[in-house]
Amino acid sequence: MRVLVTGAAGMLGSRLVKRLLDQGGLAGRLVTAVDLFDAFPCTPPYAPGIEIRTFQGDIADAAISERLAASKPDFVFHLASIVSGEAETNFELGYRVNVHGGLALLEALRAQGNRPRFVFSSSGAVFGGPVPDLIDDDFAPTPLTSYGSQKLIVEALVQDYTRKGFIDGVSIRLPAICIRPGKPNKAASGFYSGIIREPLNGVEAVVPVPRDIVHSSASPRSAVGFLIHAAEIDSDRIGHRRSLNMPGVFCTVGEQIEAMARVAGPQYLRLLRDEIDPAIERIVSTWPKGYRATRAKELGFTAEADFDEIIRIYIEEEMPDGLRPLGNR
Repeated sequence: MRVLVTGAAGMLGSRLVKRLLDQGGLAGRLVTAVDLFDAFPCTPPYAPGIEIRTFQGDIADAAISERLAASKPDFVFHLASIVSGEAETNFELGYRVNVHGGLALLEALRAQGNRPRFVFSSSGAVFGGPVPDLIDDDFAPTPLTSYGSQKLIVEALVQDYTRKGFIDGVSIRLPAICIRPGKPNKAASGFYSGIIREPLNGVEAVVPVPRDIVHSSASPRSAVGFLIHAAEIDSDRIGHRRSLNMPGVFCTVGEQIEAMARVAGPQYLRLLRDEIDPAIERIVSTWPKGYRATRAKELGFTAEADFDEIIRIYIEEEMPDGLRPLGNR
């Protein structure tokens, strides 16, 4: 059984690949081959007995998508994307990668005719203000950013290509994924991770929005779990509505910071500085605060119980030597 992962060099993509190889199977079937694609080089993991191929290029290039689809993958995880902040500032690039890239891949898969399960990594950015405190499953998506519009367009394509029988698709709308390891990226939501990650590593961080901004978060561990579950769940249980709001922890930025003080200690708060960034505030203020995620929960999707748990997961997975002592700094 063959799996294709686009965006495989990214944070979620690489973790998804590791999880797939560690468990060795998907939906009760043995994984025998994995194709990895990204605009950046992919380092193939060590996986004895499993064929691993890597591809690099432009997902919007029809020839690239045709190469990816030629092996008729049984499962496709489409994570390749230009992130929110960059999609807003670089309009052409955002639409080329996020929309034309998604369409090129779907068209290539349609031409092969083997109807793979297609899991699309969407976003809560498909919603735009004004929004209620908790969005239910019937709330209409009306994005107020280019990124959100691009994600919603591909959701519609996934819906229609599924209806026509070209793929068996599901789109999962991810909350803010944190705490992301590594360096900051151009995602507008990146500060949700940075204001915890940086202090825990002894580095100062800026809080670029008011502390009463509310958001929904899930750990990278949960996000990978969402993707795997979306691939394995029975199609009949999903029904004809192929977009799902994922669960997450509903809290303010201030409550997130308070969780850091509880889990790691109040000394790390000294490394935070409030400095409003109007561009970031404008983008994230249009996004949902949280989701009821009733359908997703009924279908078995789960996330952390609170932000304390998200911080503990980061420390466990990314800080094997423990917290960085601050001393008298």
